[in-house]
Amino acid sequence: MLKFLLLGGVLMILSSSWEVVQVGVFILCFALMVNCGHDFYVYSLGSMLGVDYLGYVLILLSAWIVALMICSSEKVKKISYFSGSFIVVNLSLLIALMVTFSSMNYLLFYISFESSLIPTLILILGWGYQPERIQAGVYMMFYTLFASLPLLVCLLSLYTKSGSLTMGLTYESSVSGFIGGLWYLSAIIAFIVKLPMYMFHLWLPKAHVEAPVAGSMILAGVLLKLGGYGMIRILALFSNINKSSSWLWVCFGIMGGVFVSFMCLRQVDIKSLIAYSSVAHMGLVLGGLVTCNWWGVNGAVVVMVGHGLCSSGLFCLANMVYERIGSRSLLIGKGLLSFMPSMGLWWFLLSIGNMAAPPTLNLLGEIQLISSLLSWGALTAVGVGILSFFSAAYTLYMYSLSQHGLFYSLLFSCSSGKVREYLILILHWLPLNFLILKASIIFYWV
Repeated sequence: MLKFLLLGGVLMILSSSWEVVQVGVFILCFALMVNCGHDFYVYSLGSMLGVDYLGYVLILLSAWIVALMICSSEKVKKISYFSGSFIVVNLSLLIALMVTFSSMNYLLFYISFESSLIPTLILILGWGYQPERIQAGVYMMFYTLFASLPLLVCLLSLYTKSGSLTMGLTYESSVSGFIGGLWYLSAIIAFIVKLPMYMFHLWLPKAHVEAPVAGSMILAGVLLKLGGYGMIRILALFSNINKSSSWLWVCFGIMGGVFVSFMCLRQVDIKSLIAYSSVAHMGLVLGGLVTCNWWGVNGAVVVMVGHGLCSSGLFCLANMVYERIGSRSLLIGKGLLSFMPSMGLWWFLLSIGNMAAPPTLNLLGEIQLISSLLSWGALTAVGVGILSFFSAAYTLYMYSLSQHGLFYSLLFSCSSGKVREYLILILHWLPLNFLILKASIIFYWV
């Protein structure tokens, strides 16, 4: 693991050369892919770092999304808007994510988990589009930091009890009653805000709308997955309390997803719509995680990977439209089939991926999550059915409103895509649809 972190540090030194860094991050991705043929639960232990199947998949997703982020932010290089600093911020975020997903110690995991917020905040404040980005950055920092401080207290308490914070060696919490519930809540609230769960999600649409395309891609592609990853790691310490309170999180996850789906149907800002759809998908993931069975955890991991690729691609498409017409409004940017006909196919492919159509990873993950929730309680079938229906409804609403209609312009022109843009979209779509042929490599083998 340390050799990949070292390669990231070398790329930071070469940040003045945009093309070298682009090629270097893709080489890092392929090096991670070549290194995946192991059969051990944990390997490369050293300096409190190690990787199991779950951490490996999310590290690979992080490197892939960061490589595509740099490719899609060509405008930063074109206008010479602190392009070297932009590369350094993105690579420091990648290193923080790699350390987070390979931490075998809860305290190191907490420190790297929180440190990933700093480069994200710099991306929003430094390369955001509008003055409201300051408010969005403050929202994000206060929501996530306030929620994560109780987690630090909980980890220190666990250390005093068990004498170790190494994953797998820390004792399961045996405290029950009110104090046990308080420990449990303080441990998982940080991850629920990061996921984010309904009612704790207000920072996410603001951050997405004000962030540059790179910020939106990393937020949707990887940073939301930190919440799910953290819950998988921490719920093992509170299995008894979680069994008695899982009904609460399942209700919040499913009903929150339904409420957010209604909110999606009234959005006219395309980035806001895609951001709210992330909250709806993560509601189903939360329900699967707290059931703590094999289908639920595996389905959550598969949906996290599929959603990261699909949502990141949709934000790329939204940015391509924004760069051409200067607006994110669905009312102004409608009729894109006549304005950007070559992008119509990619809008369709990524939209059906967002509604979990075959053969995408989202379909495989949602089948597993639905199976998990139905085995946990038959009554969840009602909420899951409504959520699945409205998931398709707001995706069709986004596609039809953006692609159909009369383009609002006096210029009857046609704007085709660039080769770089097609390459970015292909690199989002190919793993989203072809990983299902070998889905065992992203299953969390518990």
